[in-house]
Amino acid sequence: MTGSRLARLAGQLLSVGFDGTAPPDSLRARVAASEVGGVILFRHNIADPGQVATLVSVLRRAAPADAPLLISIDQEGGLVQRVRAPATVWPPMLAVGAAGEAARTTAVGRALGEELAALGIGWDFAPVLDVHTNPQNPVIGSRAFGTTPEAVAAQALAFWRGLRGAGLVGCGKHFPGHGDTQTDSHFDLPVVPHDLERLRRIELAPFAAAAAAGLEAFMTAHVLYPALDPDRPATLSRRIATELLRGELGFRGVLVSDDLGMKAVADRYPIEELATGAIAAGCDHLLIREPEARQVAAFEAILRAAEARADFRARVEESAARVAALKAACTVAAPAPAAMLPSLLGTPAHRALASSFGDAPPSAAAGSPATS
Repeated sequence: MTGSRLARLAGQLLSVGFDGTAPPDSLRARVAASEVGGVILFRHNIADPGQVATLVSVLRRAAPADAPLLISIDQEGGLVQRVRAPATVWPPMLAVGAAGEAARTTAVGRALGEELAALGIGWDFAPVLDVHTNPQNPVIGSRAFGTTPEAVAAQALAFWRGLRGAGLVGCGKHFPGHGDTQTDSHFDLPVVPHDLERLRRIELAPFAAAAAAGLEAFMTAHVLYPALDPDRPATLSRRIATELLRGELGFRGVLVSDDLGMKAVADRYPIEELATGAIAAGCDHLLIREPEARQVAAFEAILRAAEARADFRARVEESAARVAALKAACTVAAPAPAAMLPSLLGTPAHRALASSFGDAPPSAAAGSPATS
């Protein structure tokens, strides 16, 4: 394998963010060189629908034909939705799930997905598969679809089927379960102290159902689970990311890390160790919001490790193949023309659907995370 081909494969393992409402030249150059496989949009990248459509078009056109760029976003509803008015503003998924109507939940996923597809965004980091068992959880709360694993699995997968109907690919998060934490992983490393029996019965159950249903991607939690691995958070744990997820749950999709800039991991490991450690553990794709220097350092560390070690090179090849399959599963086309966007976003039917759900219970509120 030539070094350039290996570099292109290594780049497919990264989705990155950037500052501002237009992509910098350096990012477009990295996309063109296949040193980046995806770009994730955050609220600070979004000014209005026309600007988003132009941004997405510019990024997608920069990518080589044999390695199309996948544009992703956190568009859950409730507190975590990057695209807002004039697009439809969706209620929290705890309110949607509480209605207990799978068909209506599927309609929400389809409508939300159609609006993202109109902007050319093909990968939604949703649905949340965490079970809302801790009212004091500072980061999940009303983002969850329910308070029991059965409700979460039924409603989250209904939402995902709607996304798929709109041509998007989804991502179940945060594996193996972030619903019962006291700490926000954006700021510190949470610990879930439950024994294995409890984890299998509550936290893992929705992910097992989603793996069996064929959900295309899962996102890791930057959380420590001593019953599974007393030393490494899930993102860096082979026991969790490979042995449990692949071996026991039978998951065959893409495992993507939560943002590697979150303090739960960024304050404990240098980016080079984070990037190579996550891939070695079993992650296929890494999210790095910014800055660019950390993104480049991660790419270079992955490439160096792949050049030096056959086992790591095999992991890069395996993960790149999974990412390619994920991209092939996404059928979202280029953004709609700007003149059409007002008729596609925030339609009367979508707004009526959104307003048909009650609010989530006040005790279920969670903070609005900057990342996933």
